[in-house]
Amino acid sequence: MATDATANFKKNPDFRPDFHPPENLPAAVTAADAAHDGLHFWQFMVAGSIAGCVEHMAMFPVDTVKTHMQALGSCPIKSVSVRHALRSILQSEGPSALYRGIAAMGLGAGPAHAVYFSIYETCKKRFSGGNPNNPMAHAASGVVATVASDAVFTPMDMVKQRLQLSNSGYKGVWDCVKRVMSEEGFGAFYASYRTTVLMNAPYTAVHFATYEAAKRGLMEVSPESVDDERLVVHATAGAGAGALAAAVTTPLDVVKTQLQCQGVCGCDRFKSGSIQDVIKTIVKKDGYRGLMRGWIPRMLFHAPAAAICWSTYEAGKSFFQDFNQPKDVGTVT
Repeated sequence: MATDATANFKKNPDFRPDFHPPENLPAAVTAADAAHDGLHFWQFMVAGSIAGCVEHMAMFPVDTVKTHMQALGSCPIKSVSVRHALRSILQSEGPSALYRGIAAMGLGAGPAHAVYFSIYETCKKRFSGGNPNNPMAHAASGVVATVASDAVFTPMDMVKQRLQLSNSGYKGVWDCVKRVMSEEGFGAFYASYRTTVLMNAPYTAVHFATYEAAKRGLMEVSPESVDDERLVVHATAGAGAGALAAAVTTPLDVVKTQLQCQGVCGCDRFKSGSIQDVIKTIVKKDGYRGLMRGWIPRMLFHAPAAAICWSTYEAGKSFFQDFNQPKDVGTVT
């Protein structure tokens, strides 16, 4: 029986080992693609772009509350809570104020996340050395991806945060862009870039390493039901990774917000723009706990946001994997 099966296997060219792509795959689906989730570079970009937009749009009101808490700079604020900040926004301007600046977020999040995920997937493949469970490769890939994506996202993030503040004086995205360019110069758009990278590099390293490890652990708990529970696995792993990474990097996020909103609505203006000067100013006015302003809404943002982002991204990858499958493979009996 075994000998006959082996002989038939050798004679029949339609049989292939599982790790080789079938001969009748479309030409665009190469062996390299099949080795890395079966997707093309542009497909990672599209899936990442959609995931980023869905994530940030869904969680935008929480981000607005966080920005208000972190940007309060006219006096020491020691009692502001999420409830106080939310009530202040609603009472002064109404529910629509929670969505001010969402257009800038949309313009920045799509391209930035396209760069983010496509570079992450490319680097993960290169750095893993054939070991898909290498946490160092995941962390390093995330750091490279965030440096590139932050270069795309930082200008629109600055515009978004200024628009989120009450009485900022800007009529909209393009009015803010034109006024900042004429009054402060192009460099103002990247005043927080160094801080953003220093924040997002450890954030991403913790996030991606935690996500990949949590996803693998959850799949090992119930391997027989992985396909049925894939969405739950990605969402749970993403939420845990997002919450942990957000808590660790809150102080740098406060610094970033101060730099991006300086001179607007009573926020301090910094001469040098160095991280050290901003930290000294925050500590002097608010104590060390001032560096943790907004940590609760930041975690409330990043936990569900990461769950939404990862589940949407993985769903996009699954769609493209199905799309890339040959339409007429035939059956083997």
